Amino acid sequence: MDVPVRSFPFPRAPRLDLEPEYRWLQDNEPVTRVKFPYGEEAWLVTRYSDVRTVLTDPAFGRALSLERDVPRVTEENFSGGIVAMDPPEHTRVRAVCRHAFTPRTVARLRERATAIATELVKDALAAEIFDGVADFALPFTLKMICELLGVPYADRDHFRHWAEAGLATTSISEDERWAATGHMWDYVAALVAERRAKPQDDLISAMLAVQADGGTVSDDELVILAMTILVAGYETTSTQLPNFVYVLLEDRTRFQRLAADPLLVPTAVEELMRYVPLEANGTTPRYATQDVVLSGTLIEAGSPVVAASVIANRDPRVFTDPDRLDFARDPNPHIGFGVGAHFCLGAPLARLELQVALEVLTSAAPRVRLAADEQAIEWKAGMLVRGPSRLMLTERSGETS
Repeated sequence: MDVPVRSFPFPRAPRLDLEPEYRWLQDNEPVTRVKFPYGEEAWLVTRYSDVRTVLTDPAFGRALSLERDVPRVTEENFSGGIVAMDPPEHTRVRAVCRHAFTPRTVARLRERATAIATELVKDALAAEIFDGVADFALPFTLKMICELLGVPYADRDHFRHWAEAGLATTSISEDERWAATGHMWDYVAALVAERRAKPQDDLISAMLAVQADGGTVSDDELVILAMTILVAGYETTSTQLPNFVYVLLEDRTRFQRLAADPLLVPTAVEELMRYVPLEANGTTPRYATQDVVLSGTLIEAGSPVVAASVIANRDPRVFTDPDRLDFARDPNPHIGFGVGAHFCLGAPLARLELQVALEVLTSAAPRVRLAADEQAIEWKAGMLVRGPSRLMLTERSGETS
């Protein structure tokens, strides 16, 4: 019997709602065939157990993406770098970052994050209405990733453009994307050379020290790794933070609960990571390296599989009442940061930033709310991630909904 092939991604749901097709598939057809705008057909898996298998089992890998017409939403195939590596190559390259998040480094970053967030909130509150994206989330995450990597903050506009180009789907041309990638490569390569000559207390210098101490990572691999951290560390967190603020203020009792009990913030961040669907197009495809059966369906060796983590995080087989936001959820084995070999390299930094941002915002601005203007919230379009591009906030009760 022929398996029906569905067009993917599904039509985008409004705001941060999940596309209804995901839930139907998870309940009725957990392994289904899909066709992206470009590339070969793929399998889409929606149940937590299958998604976790695809992301963790050695029977699935990324290396084949360098040889195949990868299922994708962009005309050009941008597969490559560390995301296209499998162990042991992937493990070898990631090892250069083993000193990135030591207890000492995390403690220093938390102190700086608190100071940066406090100053930004203070400045934002000086206005009657402010943009939670442009006035808080973007400068906060940009300053943090700059300090971690050792990138001059004065250059933020350049690499912000390059990072956003890397995650765009329809908002820029392929030529512009390639140009942005080339500019970022030249910039980071020059920064690596500069840090090799004059090391500083930053991640690039630390990676160079590991390389010099018998590491097997090439200069090109180090540049690619730094670029990956820069893009992922900036764009994803700067999108998730406004997402979290929106969800908390959409029902202000959620925000008020955190303001009243700051000790809830760490578990609230984990629950928001589970609840908020950041990805707009599924995870990067994996290729089966052998025949595998998922939910009764045979996945033949060589087949690409896309794991839909956004709906896996709402699987009622794993999470009780999955569509309810529960700050006390325990256990909470969400895969918001991924899982397996490609688990988000910057997860410790992202957790730290999200926790500090919410701690500072709820304590310094307990009366903040969404502005009532219909134009107060605008949503990103043509990106690999979903979230607001504009999120107007205020402390004035007369200006709010």
